[in-house]
Amino acid sequence: MRHPKSQATSTSPAGRAEQRIGMGIDFHRFVPGRPLMLGGVQIPFEKGLLGHSDADVLLHAISDALLGAAALGDIGQHFPDTDPRFKDADSAGLLNSVAEMLRAKGWEAGNLDAVVIAEAPKLARHVPQIRSRIAQLLGISVERVSVKATTCEQMGALGRREGMAAQCVVMIRQISR
Repeated sequence: MRHPKSQATSTSPAGRAEQRIGMGIDFHRFVPGRPLMLGGVQIPFEKGLLGHSDADVLLHAISDALLGAAALGDIGQHFPDTDPRFKDADSAGLLNSVAEMLRAKGWEAGNLDAVVIAEAPKLARHVPQIRSRIAQLLGISVERVSVKATTCEQMGALGRREGMAAQCVVMIRQISR
């Protein structure tokens, strides 16, 4: 016999729309000869990130956080690096696809908080444009998008400027119908 609460419900016990939280993380190595894409924005730098797609660590972390919150798997499951269709794919397009998957299941992004971890390049002056681009891609206001940058204080592979990482926490909420 199933417990009555084991069935999926569309509202919380108080009748409010359900909300969920997800977390995503991504890492990529720097290589010469590629543009550096971050948050859907090309950042001037002497190296880019190595990956099957454009290797935008920030959009990948956001995509994984959204997919996780909705219990829809991960970015590698939906856009595998073994599939030639995703070779050099624009991660903004992948994030659009993730947002569409969520909408099809009745969810939308509520807000997100992300951090990029890298010694270089310095990102502070690019953060407003990155926030705007992410908000545009998700169809939410820029006030619901937080992007920060930090370093590893020269510790480890990221501290040696071998690559870049990003982490993201998102809240998703049910779409009002």
